Amino acid sequence: MVIAGKDKGKTATVTEALPKTEQVLLDGINIATRHQKSRRTRSSGQVIKKNVPVHVSNVSLMEGKKAVRAGYKVEKEGDKVKKVRIARPSGKSI
Repeated sequence: MVIAGKDKGKTATVTEALPKTEQVLLDGINIATRHQKSRRTRSSGQVIKKNVPVHVSNVSLMEGKKAVRAGYKVEKEGDKVKKVRIARPSGKSI
C-alpha cells in the first residue's frame, strides 16, 4: 500500500526491488509519461508510459486490507537460530 504521494491509498504488488537506491517498482503505481523521438525520418515518435520507482519509506506492507508495520522475531530450532519478519499488530510471520 502506498502511504504518501499522488497514489496514496492504492495497493499494488512489488515487481522489482532496488536495494542500492532504497526504492521499489510497483505494478501500475507512479506511472510517468515519456515522449520518445522518432529514430528514422519517416517514422513517428511515441508516447510511452512506464513505471517509476517509489522510495520504500512511502510504501507499507499489507495484512488483509490493513497496512501494518514489520518487526523481527528470533526463533530457535535446536541449534539453529532464525530471524523471522512478523507483522507488528498480530505477530504473524510475513
